[in-house]
Amino acid sequence: MTSLARFRLTAAETGPALRALCEWTPPDAPVGGLHPGDVGWYLRLDDAAVHLWTDGGTPAAVGFLDGPVLRVTTAPGADLAALAEDAEALLVDGNDSSDGLPVPGWDRAEDSWTVLSWTPREVSSRAVQVTEANAADRVMVHRSAWPGSTFTLDRWHAMKGSPAGALAVETLVRTPAGEPAATATGWFAGVGRCGLLEPVGTHADHRGHGYGRHAVLGACAALVDRGASAVAVVTPSSLAPAVALYRSAGFTLLRENRDWVRPGGT
Repeated sequence: MTSLARFRLTAAETGPALRALCEWTPPDAPVGGLHPGDVGWYLRLDDAAVHLWTDGGTPAAVGFLDGPVLRVTTAPGADLAALAEDAEALLVDGNDSSDGLPVPGWDRAEDSWTVLSWTPREVSSRAVQVTEANAADRVMVHRSAWPGSTFTLDRWHAMKGSPAGALAVETLVRTPAGEPAATATGWFAGVGRCGLLEPVGTHADHRGHGYGRHAVLGACAALVDRGASAVAVVTPSSLAPAVALYRSAGFTLLRENRDWVRPGGT
């Protein structure tokens, strides 16, 4: 008999959810719709709210609404039907996609996500670690790489000060002239577990020179130094330049994922 309960956690309360996600992260690649790093990046937002499902008091799933998409990772052996039934309270009209939790009667999306994985190896990188001293440059690069981004230095501090902050490793690459050119954020999930890159970006003025590759390799090396068994990245399959970047850094294709969408969605 399933005894399912759902709790809405504020950013400061997400420790149990993060610990569960770390325990569920395998050595080779993330499962479900969330890695601890996805939650860590989400916690930059002032209104971040994470849902923790428990079954008899034991964590059964973790999720949050990423815009209209409910992103969820479930515990091994979790009752997916019961979770999907409870999730209907979150999947109101407008929230029409589910990543990681099958919803009975829903279709698979046409667009896919490419999952790639990097195996530890010796690397050479010009990347340096992001600290308080160069965080403003890291933010500036991100805002250039992702037009419309609302990322700010205050939100960087919120992310780093959250319960997930200690899991983050961040790299910054500069041009030979010293201009900030690329950044990568990596997330640790524990010794012997797969890390994650989220997000990665190259300044619009400095693309095509390999700076993004150096940032990625620097983040991968930092995660491996902490004990990660591999590093994964998930990117829209339609973003050919991003897939090419990760391929050039030695990532290999693992699979393609498709969200579940409300009938009639895309």
